[in-house]
Amino acid sequence: MQSTPGGIEQLLRGDKRAVARAISEVENDTLQARDILKRVYGRTGRAYRIGVTGPPGAGKSTLTNKLARYYRSNKLTVGIIAVDPTSPFTGGALLGDRVRMSEVELDDGVFIRSMASRGSLGGLSKKAKEAADVLDAAGYDIIILETVGVGQSELDIAGAADTTIVVLVPESGDGIQAMKAGLMEIADFFVLNKADRPGADQAVMSLKMILGFRSPDAESWMADVVKTQASEGKGIEDVAAIVQRHRSSLEKTGALAKKRRARLERRIREIVDDQLHTDFWDDQRSRELHEKLDLLFQRQSNPYDVAADLIKDFRATNLKS
Repeated sequence: MQSTPGGIEQLLRGDKRAVARAISEVENDTLQARDILKRVYGRTGRAYRIGVTGPPGAGKSTLTNKLARYYRSNKLTVGIIAVDPTSPFTGGALLGDRVRMSEVELDDGVFIRSMASRGSLGGLSKKAKEAADVLDAAGYDIIILETVGVGQSELDIAGAADTTIVVLVPESGDGIQAMKAGLMEIADFFVLNKADRPGADQAVMSLKMILGFRSPDAESWMADVVKTQASEGKGIEDVAAIVQRHRSSLEKTGALAKKRRARLERRIREIVDDQLHTDFWDDQRSRELHEKLDLLFQRQSNPYDVAADLIKDFRATNLKS
């Protein structure tokens, strides 16, 4: 995508082709990507971002699909970023959530993009968060970020979303697995999907008991549990109602602005870290490291001294320039 005024204007008008091209630039980390993100930033901040996470097979994509349909029925536009595991062969998204969201894919008011996690800790890639900015600038009212959910701590999505939904199933047992995965701490509320299966009521009771041990946050929002059968569309209105209730609570207490400020701080730190990493590991320092590997391997030096020397060299080089 050429970041021409015309191309940016098309994006800001919500032109799907322009949006798709911009996200491709961002995902591929091209020279134009940073310019696009800079130029659209002033038009971000209006969309409400919902994170959907949970273990594999919980029905996250189905829930996302039905939520999108619900919001469309209420005349809201929806952008969906579905972060899939990375293909070890192509580096691209492996599962392709488009297949599982065929009900809303052809809706003009819905934009769906599958993106690869590319090994991102927490299952939500940096590029996915930047793609959400593009959708925000393009005027989408609701942005749903659906993550891989492979059992590791999903703290990343809690930082990227305004409201975080953790989707579980009765087979999640008494919630101990969720606690182990670090999901109890990040959920603004839980969805127990496939609630027609045996053990659903016991699972809800167990989750509520565990939630009872959690201290309410400073804004006194208490996480709840809602039952759904997403494949049948049951319970979706309840999910949307709790999202709205949580949003109202955040706005009323000022916690939404606080959360978004913290998100911006993390974004700046990420950008600085990325840039310093790129600047630091130039050809010269990469050569220096390789030259010292023999000494390290023979235990004639140690990693800490080598790192200190590399940093000292980096600082000296930058002082000269």
